[in-house]
Amino acid sequence: MPETFDRRSSLEELEGFRWPAPPADSTPMVRNVHELRRRPVTSLEPHELARLIGQDVGLRWLLPPAVEILRETAPRQAEGGWFDDDLLYAVVTRKPAVWAAAPDLAHELGEIIASLSGLSRSLRRETDAFLSALPADDV
Repeated sequence: MPETFDRRSSLEELEGFRWPAPPADSTPMVRNVHELRRRPVTSLEPHELARLIGQDVGLRWLLPPAVEILRETAPRQAEGGWFDDDLLYAVVTRKPAVWAAAPDLAHELGEIIASLSGLSRSLRRETDAFLSALPADDV
């Protein structure tokens, strides 16, 4: 994962590759992902990050801001506030190889997860699977 990058850039700019227009008969999901790739990373809302991450698009660029959002919202969740389960689900369900390439970010996410309570049974299952895939010294 990059240490720093210009979040005012789009995924297309960061990757240096523009996807061709989606086929005319594409699903709304495909059209939306294509559109989101053209937007500056800084303009993406949590649900839009979740959509892209859930489709394994731009992970190198999107996981760092997603983990930042989760870090910022975790204390509110602990106080009984709203927590963005969709973003957390998208992030923790990425393949272990993704996290092996970003061990510091994975460790930070593990700490965030440890601070959470009251997660749904299915989300707790996914966060437990994520934590069990971390090296023992990161849990």
